[in-house]
Amino acid sequence: MARVKTGVVRHARHKKVLKLARGFFSARHRHFRKAKEQLERSLVYAFRDRKAKKRDFRKLWIIRINAACRLNDISYSKFMNGLKKANIALDRKVLANLAMNDADAFAKVVEAAKKAL
Repeated sequence: MARVKTGVVRHARHKKVLKLARGFFSARHRHFRKAKEQLERSLVYAFRDRKAKKRDFRKLWIIRINAACRLNDISYSKFMNGLKKANIALDRKVLANLAMNDADAFAKVVEAAKKAL
């Protein structure tokens, strides 16, 4: 069996890992083994937190909508139920934006939801 030298392939692989490890602290961006270990961990965090970010934003939107609803004398759950009954298909992101930036328009949506209840 012929001898296989891995010099070029290994160098490219190490270079790729060390490039991705830029900005890590101490040996974690200098030494291949430490960089590889940290990079695996970092990619797990990145994958997990892309999912968590969606949950966090949804939570934030619900908090904002609830606060605006309370100012209009209705609870969040009754408001969302009223929207469904009134066939108003606005998602929480849009509703939170309305609640924050255009209180008058949000008040009109609340009135429509109250009528549907």
